Amino acid sequence: MPEQPDEVLPENTEKPENADGAENPGEPAPEAVAAARRAARRAARRDGFAVGLATAVYGISFGALAVASGLDVWQTCFLSLVMFTGGSQFALVGVLASGGVAAGGSAIATAAMLGIRNVIYGMRMKPLVAAPDPDGRPASIGRRVAAAWLTIDESTAVALAQSDDRAARTGFWVTGVVIFVGWNVTTLAGALIGDAIGDTRAWGLDAAAAAAFLGLLWPRLKQFQAGAVAVGAAVVATLTTPVLMPGMPVLVAAVVAVAVGWFDLFSRRRAA
Repeated sequence: MPEQPDEVLPENTEKPENADGAENPGEPAPEAVAAARRAARRAARRDGFAVGLATAVYGISFGALAVASGLDVWQTCFLSLVMFTGGSQFALVGVLASGGVAAGGSAIATAAMLGIRNVIYGMRMKPLVAAPDPDGRPASIGRRVAAAWLTIDESTAVALAQSDDRAARTGFWVTGVVIFVGWNVTTLAGALIGDAIGDTRAWGLDAAAAAAFLGLLWPRLKQFQAGAVAVGAAVVATLTTPVLMPGMPVLVAAVVAVAVGWFDLFSRRRAA
């Protein structure tokens, strides 16, 4: 008997899929990508709320210190509303507390110098938070102004810690809004407390500004150059405090940081 030809099976024309449903086993499924992005945005919101609430608590200390330095409650609240940068605000009231109205020029100069960092943050964050809308329209003036107002240490840090641009924008806006609202509310509370208790020095609040600065500075001292700059600036400020008017030692000490950063002194020595 002649041999029967082998049965021809129909070819499988379907593309192989991986366990997640992606056509290419090397690529994640669209559903998995979307889920990962949603998880990233949720994490950014959590980070924003956590950082925002923790930072806003410092507003109580600022409000009490501002009243102790000679500002009234409404001047203190206006300062938080308009300036909205904690380091500069603490510097301003700290100099005013030590030198009074006569140190106003030094206080403003010190606060402005500390605020320069926000300009650098703004240059870094503008492509992210002021990006065109999905339909191609440029960001509105209102959104750009709000982004500039909310560009501070914490909102920038939370945004840059995220894994994608949408999560970064979420983290930036959530952190900025939570801190802005919380900082102004706690500033009012602190100012009312400071106005009610009278002499804040009796409660130890006169040292709160220095403690707050130390808390902000300490995490940044992990590198040798940063530690050397901090020690050098502290020595210069200590030596010039008895002979210069209040506020000026801070400006003179800042020259140390500018000189070391400009010439990159300690990094070069360690590299050699």
